[in-house]
Amino acid sequence: MKNPEIQVRRRPRQSRAKRTQEALQESFVRLLHERHAHEITIREITDMAGVGLGTFYEYFSKKEDLVALTIHQHVKGNAELLKSYAQSLMELSTKLSFEDYLEQIIHFQLERIQARQFLWAQTFLLERQVSNIESYRKSYAMMVQMWHSILMPYVGDETQLKRLSLNVQRLCYGFVSQTLLVEPEFKHWHILEQDIQLTLTVWINQ
Repeated sequence: MKNPEIQVRRRPRQSRAKRTQEALQESFVRLLHERHAHEITIREITDMAGVGLGTFYEYFSKKEDLVALTIHQHVKGNAELLKSYAQSLMELSTKLSFEDYLEQIIHFQLERIQARQFLWAQTFLLERQVSNIESYRKSYAMMVQMWHSILMPYVGDETQLKRLSLNVQRLCYGFVSQTLLVEPEFKHWHILEQDIQLTLTVWINQ
């Protein structure tokens, strides 16, 4: 059943509150390695996090709210990591061609996803179970904006930049999410990368 929005009862303004919320998210992720999300209870999450049930309900009204926030933070962290990597490429070399620049970023992104393959497969699955259309659109827009920021140094025309940012996200998200939804233990990452890179090259050079 879809949920309307991420319902966080108390915003983690203080460092202690933030740590508690992060501990609940980390506990949920650890339990995911043992069984399916729908089998995990709030009691198990709080026990592993070392907090009481009352503390959980200070932040969330139900388990699905914790799941939705965990997904959001995971995607947000990935976006920030990619932007930092892109910035480091720009600082290390100002002579990279656009094709080489984008190729290295795609390679880095796929490496990071492969390193946490189980969690990403679960993220794509849970995203479809707990995210409503508004939350999904916000998450998708965040990733498109990430690509906008990454591609900006090489694409001066704003209309072209918006189109390219959207299509890079469509390609990367579509290839990876559908692959891991169908085959969570997918192993042929080098082939997947070749297919993504080839598709992007053809589209960019058309």
